Amino acid sequence: MTLRSAPRRRRAVAAAGAVSAGLLVLSACDQPTPISTITVGSSSVNSEATCYDDGADLKTADLAKCLKSTDLASIKVDPDETVRFGVDPAIADSGWTILMNGQPLTDSSKKTYRTIPGSVFFNAQYGAQGNTTTVSIKEGEKTVKGLWSFKFEKDA
Repeated sequence: MTLRSAPRRRRAVAAAGAVSAGLLVLSACDQPTPISTITVGSSSVNSEATCYDDGADLKTADLAKCLKSTDLASIKVDPDETVRFGVDPAIADSGWTILMNGQPLTDSSKKTYRTIPGSVFFNAQYGAQGNTTTVSIKEGEKTVKGLWSFKFEKDA
């Protein structure tokens, strides 16, 4: 009996050690940032923040770098479709604004969902140039707490 229980005990200790190590690794990880989602027709893309400091205000210099980021999630946008913006409630609580090429496109909102016609994102009147546009979601009304950026590609 003792010969059989020793291997079981070792396995139990090894399993407990593996679980403890896994929990230790998980506790060292950063918490994910809130998510924002863009939906056009039946396609959607979501992303964690391009810039985020756990809810603290971002520095102006950091914000400028973030707006120039090129490694962005992209989505094709048909100008005849409606673009739907959805944000995590944590973003909405702080207020959020949609930026197009770094310039405000909308007033601040505390809703978790907004819609804008796709044609706006490729209209020169709104600052669009060519067949791609960088669209960002800025969290915060007076200060910037986070920035989520996407690349819109004209699909038509």
